Amino acid sequence: MKRIFSLLEKTWLGAPIQFAWQKTSGNYLAVTGADYIVKIFDRHGQKRSEINLPGNCVAMDWDKDGDVLAVIAEKSSCIYLWDANTNKTSQLDNGMRDQMSFLLWSKVGSFLAVGTVKGNLLIYNRQTSRKIPVLGKHTKRITCGCWNTENLLALGGEDKMITVSNQEGDTIRQTQVRSEPSNMQFSLMKTDDRTSAAESMISVVLGKKALFLFNLNEPDNPADLEFQQDFGNIVCYNWYGDGRIMIGFSRGHFVVVSTHTGELGQEIFQARNHKDNLTSIAVSQTLNKVATCGDNCIKIQDLVDLKDMYAILSLDEENKGLGTLSWTDDGQLLALSTQRGSLHVFLTKLPILGDACSTRIAYLTSLLEVTVANPIEGELPITVSVDVEPNFVAVGLYHLAVGMNNRAWFYVLGENAVKKLKDMEYLGTVASICLHSDYAAALFEGKVQLHLTGVVQYFYIEDWQFVNDYRHPVSVKKIFPDPNGTRLVFIDEKSDGFVYCPVNDTTYEIPDFSPTIKGVLWENWPMDKGVFIAYDDDKVYTYVFHKDTIQGAKVILAGSTKVPFAHKPLLLYNGELTCQTQSGKVNNIYLSTYGFLSNFRDTGPDELRPMLAQNLMLKRFSDAWEMCRILNDEAAWNELARACLHHMEVEFAIRVYRRIGNVGMVMSLEQIKGIEDYNLLAGHLAMFTNDYNLAQDLYLASSCPIAALEMRRDLQHWDSALQLAKRLAPDQIPFISKEYAIQLEFAGDYVNALAHYEKGITGDNKEHDEACLAGVAQMSIRMGDIRRGVNQALKHPSRVLKRDCGAILENMKQFSEAAQLYEKGLYYDKAASVYIRSKNWAKVGDLLPHVSSPKIHLQYAKAKEADGRYKEAVVAYENAKQWQSVIRIYLDHLNNPEKAVSIVRETQSPDGAKMVARFFLQLGDYGSAIQFLVMSKCNNEAFTLAQQHNKMEIYADIIGSEDTTNEDYQSIALYFEGEKRYLQAGKFFLLCGQYSRALKHFLKCPSSEDNVAIEMAIETVGQAKDELLTNQLIDHLLGENDGMPKDAKYLFRLYMALKQYREAAQTAIIIAREEQSAGNYRNAHDVLFSMYAELKSQKIKIPSEMATNLMILHSYILVKIHVKNGDHMKGARMLIRVANNISKFPSHIVPILTSTVIECHRAGLKNSAFSFAAMLMRPEYRSKIDAKYKKKIEGMVRRPDTSEIEEATTPCPFCKFLLPECELLCPGCKNSIPYCIATGRHMLKDDWTVCPHCDFPALYSELKIMLNTESTCPMCSERLNAAQLKKISDCTQYLRTEEEL
Repeated sequence: MKRIFSLLEKTWLGAPIQFAWQKTSGNYLAVTGADYIVKIFDRHGQKRSEINLPGNCVAMDWDKDGDVLAVIAEKSSCIYLWDANTNKTSQLDNGMRDQMSFLLWSKVGSFLAVGTVKGNLLIYNRQTSRKIPVLGKHTKRITCGCWNTENLLALGGEDKMITVSNQEGDTIRQTQVRSEPSNMQFSLMKTDDRTSAAESMISVVLGKKALFLFNLNEPDNPADLEFQQDFGNIVCYNWYGDGRIMIGFSRGHFVVVSTHTGELGQEIFQARNHKDNLTSIAVSQTLNKVATCGDNCIKIQDLVDLKDMYAILSLDEENKGLGTLSWTDDGQLLALSTQRGSLHVFLTKLPILGDACSTRIAYLTSLLEVTVANPIEGELPITVSVDVEPNFVAVGLYHLAVGMNNRAWFYVLGENAVKKLKDMEYLGTVASICLHSDYAAALFEGKVQLHLTGVVQYFYIEDWQFVNDYRHPVSVKKIFPDPNGTRLVFIDEKSDGFVYCPVNDTTYEIPDFSPTIKGVLWENWPMDKGVFIAYDDDKVYTYVFHKDTIQGAKVILAGSTKVPFAHKPLLLYNGELTCQTQSGKVNNIYLSTYGFLSNFRDTGPDELRPMLAQNLMLKRFSDAWEMCRILNDEAAWNELARACLHHMEVEFAIRVYRRIGNVGMVMSLEQIKGIEDYNLLAGHLAMFTNDYNLAQDLYLASSCPIAALEMRRDLQHWDSALQLAKRLAPDQIPFISKEYAIQLEFAGDYVNALAHYEKGITGDNKEHDEACLAGVAQMSIRMGDIRRGVNQALKHPSRVLKRDCGAILENMKQFSEAAQLYEKGLYYDKAASVYIRSKNWAKVGDLLPHVSSPKIHLQYAKAKEADGRYKEAVVAYENAKQWQSVIRIYLDHLNNPEKAVSIVRETQSPDGAKMVARFFLQLGDYGSAIQFLVMSKCNNEAFTLAQQHNKMEIYADIIGSEDTTNEDYQSIALYFEGEKRYLQAGKFFLLCGQYSRALKHFLKCPSSEDNVAIEMAIETVGQAKDELLTNQLIDHLLGENDGMPKDAKYLFRLYMALKQYREAAQTAIIIAREEQSAGNYRNAHDVLFSMYAELKSQKIKIPSEMATNLMILHSYILVKIHVKNGDHMKGARMLIRVANNISKFPSHIVPILTSTVIECHRAGLKNSAFSFAAMLMRPEYRSKIDAKYKKKIEGMVRRPDTSEIEEATTPCPFCKFLLPECELLCPGCKNSIPYCIATGRHMLKDDWTVCPHCDFPALYSELKIMLNTESTCPMCSERLNAAQLKKISDCTQYLRTEEEL
């Protein structure tokens, strides 16, 4: 709602004014006040004419066409007539002398009714200029009246009478009313069945309080509608809609009542529209709206829903109150008079005129105002004032055109201002104009570039010639080119829509194209080039032109969007539709097909899926990718991939398939992505989408039609492949026939399979022909032509064919032919099996050397045994691995028990062993019988036999080596216990886990079995892990029971068995000491070494005494090796170490010291030799010196030589302190240094190795030298060679101090 002008004349001020809109067109407004002048204004507020009167205007009215305005005034008997077409005023004398009080034109004719203050009537026919005076129609002033569509005239006067007259003035009907009538109207009468009749209902206000309804057809049954007193007076009322009356009351109330027969007077709606007062109501049937005024405001409501307030206009400056409202017939303008004498005109409906060029739009914003805007690029709107009310608008890149009828005005759109360029007159009424950057094209009466003769032509301006013609079967009404002009939509006279592409001169019908479509807009967003909308009054339909799909170009309907009332689409950009409204503004709405443009990242999966479908329809694959990423659903990714294939977007499809890990599709698409042939590429993509018929059509239309044949072959569509091969590649027919035959054979259609195998034979392709001949052979057999099939198979080189044909014949029970083929194919097992089925034993015997199947050998053996040919039978049984039968025949028929026994021993057959046992039992050889009974798992029988024949030792020996139960062991133990054979009883009690009884029996053993018994007792206690049994055995070993202590080695073994390594170590030291004392140095060394190794494996700290003793004993053992090898220095050094600990060698003090003196003397260690010679001169040793060395040693003491070769120094591996090479305790870091097992010297960090068996360290270079003459490790005595040694670069793990250990 917009106020377009106000009229405020000084002469009008202070008094109410009258006004009347020109009927039909509404181009003129007649206004009069208290100045005796009727002024006529146009719809823009410009005064066009005026009528001077002798007095105040009494009444004025426009005729039905708006051509003549009739006016009557006080103090005059003339009727003033103003002609709108000539702008001239004429006067008509009424012929009556009394004052006129009423004037009204007919609704349908050219009759003018004039009433006087004395109740007389004049009817004037303007068409014939005839005047009909009717005197005495009423007795008093005529105040109101109305015409109906049948030219009946109803009048009311101060005489409280209502009369109805015809156009001749004759009274048809009259009725008396109770109060003075006013505001009389004719209306249609609504009956029960709601059908309409002629205007026969008269409504009139009585005394400003009641509404009187008078039906001409029922004059005796009038209706009188009364209303609440607090509503005030009836100000005005209007009929509208389906027999409803809208009534306004002076106190602001607003009521709607029904006039239907069944619900007459019933209130349908009531509201207090205005708080204090209501002065007028106006209804516009065109707009379907009602306006009320009061309280300084106008309220406009929708007649469909009166609760819906369409607009509210405030007029705060009108403090004296408002007057009357009136619409023009077209509903565009609403006029309001006020109590102070002013008049305001509002624009309520604007013609929806607009145009768009690219993203620029131009639209009518007022009757004489056009706005040009570019909302997409953010340009400020430009307002252009125009000279006329246009009925067409066009906009171009740089120009604006407006016009009406046959005239157009052109404007240049500058950056800051708009300049009028020119105006043009055309030879006919212009239907539309289109603007180019340099040219304007006007369409009028089928002329200029575009005309309505069924032809669409493209005219190229630069070359000034037509470049394209398309002839449509019927006339073309409208065309809508896209922004680039490369395609257009046209609508023909049948209201069908088509997309036309001039490049390839092709049209595509638009599906579901509504016949009510008024226009088409193309999408201006560069990324959606194929999108356009078609619109009518209610809906916008979104279409997409898919130019490149595997099915060819086509148009699809993407969806529809409801458009608000009176919205005309002007511009489409990225799914946003800019519409022009009746109010002269633009409104943006989003198409439902672009719902994904909202923030879909916050949308749930159920809403995202339809959005994904919209994206795919609009080919917005990047947005679809984001949606699939959010959905993270394989089905969504596959849908996107299929859409990419459909639209031939190969690169994007590869990206999608790579994302979902479909390697096969990625590789396939990578192979075809560079193909330029459209049909070939589309064919591949159609094949990938499983549309094989379409793929075939596309392949055949491409540059590589053979691809269709390849596809059908790959799909095994052999019928189609053969049809294609006949046309495309006849040389491929044999190969396809063979493949087809294979499939038919698999399906069981042997007749057709045979035919296709025969067709497949080429004569020049050996491998292929052999496959076909093989098929012929098999199919011939299956079809019953056995002779042909067998001959073909025998001639064929393939072994497999012979086997397969043999199998077919065998199933057909043709055993002779089947066996023949098997034999020829070298399938001897199968051949023999078939010969057996046909009882041909001779043939079976011939084949047996080649047969590997035990089953066949068994069948043959049974047959030979039945014939009594036992030697042949036993060989066959052996080949069949039927050892029980072999043993049986050897024992029962061939009398060869030795062979039977050897087979039993070899095969360990329980059943065979049982037969042999029975055989030996019959011979009385109970030992052998027991042995074979045990082998046959008949332990109870063997035990009973051993018990009966006193062969328990044999049984015990045998059972001890078998998998035997505890019950068997216990039976033997109890037997030996009864026989008082304690060792054997204890052994078997141990085997069955009865440790207490086993130990008891071992300790009872006689002294002759003492060693074995004690060993077994130690093993028993070790397994039992019972403290009580352990103590019993220890007491026995220590002699607590019999006063005879046992050898300490048993105690050592006991501790080892119990894994009591610390106690075992102490015992080992004692044992070693005893061995040392006895002179058994090697034994002592081995005891200590084994204990050392055990403690080391259990990660138990080695006692220092043990380590020291082992080192001294090992040094002694090394002496012999070095002396033997002639290395006297090393021998001397080791002897010095031994001699310094001579107390540990009490049995050989003198010999060791003698050897030390001699070796030191040989090595040049004269001072050391003298020291130990002096020791030998002690009285206790002197007499024991060997006579051959005695004099020499005495001479050393008498003539001492104290010279000494100084011992070489080497670094400590811990702290690098230099110390003598045989010194094992570092003075620098106080650590005990590991010694070399080859030399006895301390270890060096850069010359380190270990024995791979005992893990003892050695100097790598020295041990390597030693192994040239020795073959064992000097420490563990295991076999060793130099190749097994590895030099260790990092010896940290061996250099752990005592604290770390």
